[in-house]
Amino acid sequence: MATGKDSEPQEVRALVIDSNATSRSILVAQLREYGVTKVVQCSRVRDARNRLEHTVFDYVLCEQYFTESNHSGQTLLDDLRRAQLLPFSTVFFMVTAEASYAAVAEAAESALDGYLLKPFTPSTLFERLSLARLRKVHLKPIFDAIEQEDFETAAALCTERFEARQPYWLYAARIGTELLLRLGRHAQARTLFEAVIAARALPWAKLGVARAQIESGQAARAITTLQGLLGEDASFADAYDVLGRAQVELGQFAEAIETYRTASELTPDSVVRLQKLGMMSYYMGERATATRVLSRAAMLGLDSKLFDCQSLVLLTFAYFADNDRKGIERCMADFARLLERHENTDSPRILRFVEVSRTLQLIQQRQFSQAVEAVKTMANEINARSFDFEAACNLGSLLAVLTTTSIDLSEGAVWIRSLGMRYANTRGLCELMANACNIFPPYSESIRECLLEINKTAEKAMARSLSGDATGAVRSLLRHGAQTLNTKLVDLSQQVLLRHRDRIEESDALQQEIDALRKRCGVAPTKAVLGQDSERHPGGVVIRTRARSADSDIAAQQRLRAGRAGTVQTSGADSKQPPPDPADPLDKLRLRPN
Repeated sequence: MATGKDSEPQEVRALVIDSNATSRSILVAQLREYGVTKVVQCSRVRDARNRLEHTVFDYVLCEQYFTESNHSGQTLLDDLRRAQLLPFSTVFFMVTAEASYAAVAEAAESALDGYLLKPFTPSTLFERLSLARLRKVHLKPIFDAIEQEDFETAAALCTERFEARQPYWLYAARIGTELLLRLGRHAQARTLFEAVIAARALPWAKLGVARAQIESGQAARAITTLQGLLGEDASFADAYDVLGRAQVELGQFAEAIETYRTASELTPDSVVRLQKLGMMSYYMGERATATRVLSRAAMLGLDSKLFDCQSLVLLTFAYFADNDRKGIERCMADFARLLERHENTDSPRILRFVEVSRTLQLIQQRQFSQAVEAVKTMANEINARSFDFEAACNLGSLLAVLTTTSIDLSEGAVWIRSLGMRYANTRGLCELMANACNIFPPYSESIRECLLEINKTAEKAMARSLSGDATGAVRSLLRHGAQTLNTKLVDLSQQVLLRHRDRIEESDALQQEIDALRKRCGVAPTKAVLGQDSERHPGGVVIRTRARSADSDIAAQQRLRAGRAGTVQTSGADSKQPPPDPADPLDKLRLRPN
């Protein structure tokens, strides 16, 4: 049997991950016989994760079970996939002495290239690796289009391969659904997911339906879909990730914390899931759980790209609440390590986190005057373009801490209101920010009142539009949007303008005002998420591309928002949208005819 050596590139790199030195040496020898020119060995999952974050390998062979450390190859694969650290070109095989049906099914759901069951012969290894590489060759046009960020072409190629049932059509469909979701074409993605289910009822496709429902604003329906999926397989960890996301978006935090707890129990060494559980525990006031879980996440993943520094900020808050001076010092030492690692990059997010934690340390050390000055400096940034929802939650928490420490901060209530008026756009976002201030209930209530005020402003503008004064509605929304920097009001002004453009004489000037105001607002979340979650998609195949700048991300979000707003113009587009919600003023445009 051919080994495939002649078809391999000159420089071929492989990574072997196994705690058993004998097993590693056997695999290394076999890979070199296969034609691999460079083989790297790791005995620990943590070391392997660091290697994979900085090097692209052609082949990865990973042991499934690491009994001594209680780690698993499956969790490593899941974390790498969600953090976009495993490119399409890498062939990833799990190596194990046994494989149950459930384990093999889980491998399929993870887009794993396959299992190698011990013991296996060199010929078996060569055949399996060659077949896996062949799949990469067949799908190369799709991968090339993705690398060029030509997602339209890549999605079309995937759909074409699926419909024609060409080789690897099922895997192509999986990539295609991810591309369609990325392009904001949620209805088409859902249709393709459903076609996969009809062809072969795979759990990842059902999970994809739920993800498409969330993206199109149907979080409640997604929860129903996910509960059905978990009823079939209660151990499907990715389904809990998506379920938790839907629950957070709807403000169902009590349910979300139990969901994240279950997911973390299923994969106890998953850095990403530990962080979700720890963050949710903190916001729900379960400080003991938050401290335990977030400290473990820091221990496992501090030096990993999977680690979200917001976890370290919340851990500092938890240590402060326990008056744990040494714990706070450890957090500051960890931040010093992170800053050293990012010394050659501009990382304002990490610097902002450091300032928050440093202020907590000042308060704990009773250096109140310095702490107050630091908070005032942060508050001066509330209306800055770069000041985001995450920063708002952290500043709100700091203000609550200062108030409960009996420090007289007369501007505190004003700053809290500014935060709420800018970011309390949905129930989920509002509750997340309110919970960040929960040690001082008046601040939490103030933020909740902001959501009511924003919705009331939107409702008044919609009533004005429906009564025939579209120009007045747009101007009212822009005036309040400029005062608050609330993107919900700005987006609604765009919807009204697009719907009634023909009847608004000054439409071009108003459009320029909207565009200018959007630049002032920067990027604001439309859904409640924990930490930096925008690029991690449980149950999905990673679409790995070149890094983008913050400005290009803002432009992409604005184009997507404008596209969504434009769907109110034609009934054809409306037919693919979720049913309008009469309680949401944003949906009242679709409740009334032209």
